[in-house]
Amino acid sequence: MSALAGPRGPGHLGESRTVTDDHDAPGAPEDAAPTLDALMGERRRKRGSLAEAGIDPYPSRFDRSALAADLHGRHAGLDADVRTGEQARLAGRVTAVRRHGKLSFVTLADVSGSIQLLLQQSGLTDQAAAVLDALDLGDWIGAAGEVITSRRGELSLDATELWLLSKALRPLPDKWHGLTETDTRYRQREVDLLANPDSRRVFEIRFAAIRAMRRLMEDRGFVEVETPILQPQAGGAIARPFFTHANALDIDLSLRIAPELYLKRLVVGGFERVFEIARNFRNEGISTRHSPEFTALESYQAFGDLTDGMDLTEALVMAAAEAATGRTAFAVGDREIDLAGPWPRRPLLDVLAERLGRRVHPTDDRDELAAVCREHGVEPLPEWGPGKLVFELYDQVLLPETTDPVFLVGYPVEVSPLARHTADDPTMADRFELCIAGKEFANGYSELNVPEEQAERFEHSAAAKAGGDAEAHPADQAFVRALEYGLPPTAGIGIGIDRLVMLLAEVEAIRDVILFPMLRPEASGA
Repeated sequence: MSALAGPRGPGHLGESRTVTDDHDAPGAPEDAAPTLDALMGERRRKRGSLAEAGIDPYPSRFDRSALAADLHGRHAGLDADVRTGEQARLAGRVTAVRRHGKLSFVTLADVSGSIQLLLQQSGLTDQAAAVLDALDLGDWIGAAGEVITSRRGELSLDATELWLLSKALRPLPDKWHGLTETDTRYRQREVDLLANPDSRRVFEIRFAAIRAMRRLMEDRGFVEVETPILQPQAGGAIARPFFTHANALDIDLSLRIAPELYLKRLVVGGFERVFEIARNFRNEGISTRHSPEFTALESYQAFGDLTDGMDLTEALVMAAAEAATGRTAFAVGDREIDLAGPWPRRPLLDVLAERLGRRVHPTDDRDELAAVCREHGVEPLPEWGPGKLVFELYDQVLLPETTDPVFLVGYPVEVSPLARHTADDPTMADRFELCIAGKEFANGYSELNVPEEQAERFEHSAAAKAGGDAEAHPADQAFVRALEYGLPPTAGIGIGIDRLVMLLAEVEAIRDVILFPMLRPEASGA
């Protein structure tokens, strides 16, 4: 008999064992463990025996009247050996089975937690007895009976009826003690979530963070919208896109790298505050901090500037941290990062000068800037202009050394083709990046809304692309035409959801916070 003090974590299948599984039988030598094929064959045999008895192993529905947590909440603190009189119908996955003669104990886990089923042979219907006899760990079942406490005081369901809702043909690995092989965890996330409580914790943090951010945006009057994933040309950021082909139109399309241009067109159309929690795609490297498919929150608000963007970014990150974890301090490697605000806002060129020991600027001689790059371990590419060289000094030298949150403000226009330039310097943009623990977490700026200037920047980008720069921003004439109808002063931001969840969940690999990350195809027959 298990001795649960209360509901366990939702869907937690670790830690429990059963004497009814072949591979867990007491006294069986390790080298005598049956093969996977043998285990699955035995489970198929049990499923077949139920079908022969007229019991459908895959019924179409089941009406559940309560969750495990509901019962624990209503009947907390009861004495041992008490009958409540409440009849309940529960459904979930089998995580443990104990058989003691004509009395069996089954642990059932649902989305809210776990509860014990007590099954007395004399009180079971014929169907319930047959289902119990064919039961394996991992099976989905339904049960009906009276809510009681056992002789040991554990809240239980004295079940008289039992239904098989879906037979688990494949047992979980490692005797339910967890799935540790990294590649298998990512490829079979469903098994990872069942076997590893920490994986569930990470994604519960992710879901709570996104809910909090969406709620804050709606409370501030932003409207959530949807923009195209398939686009005639990918714009809104500087990145290498994925390409595909639409057979119906016989045209090539790109997967979006950002929703920015479409969102700003909505502001032109009169939706003054819009946001999208968007899946974006960039045909670039895969690492612990980069994924070709990722999620970002992007928003635009009319009549604001980059100061409003920084205010909103800080509020969103803090709301996500509070809702998902209830704290502001997080471990990143051997460091503790404190998100408690307000966060400093510092000019990028000032901070970069402190780090380099000299001041750099996009108007500096290109060869001199290239020499500074080499001096600090940055190898410049021939197509990089002065602004790009300054940016790479930030990106490769300064950014990795950041710790607690800081807004760095003012970036070269050369790498900010959609941001308006500062009032006193046409080579610098009113743009910020939020830097935490050596990574960029958010980007934002005062949006460029002068059609002619935007068209001119697109022309420069098109020339760069023609010169071999695969990441240069395409010239989007439809967006320029939209600007000609008038875009009011507008603040825009983009926040990387995946990196934020990595911080909040204190994990170091981006694949740990993406449910189904991109992987190489499985070997044939795996």
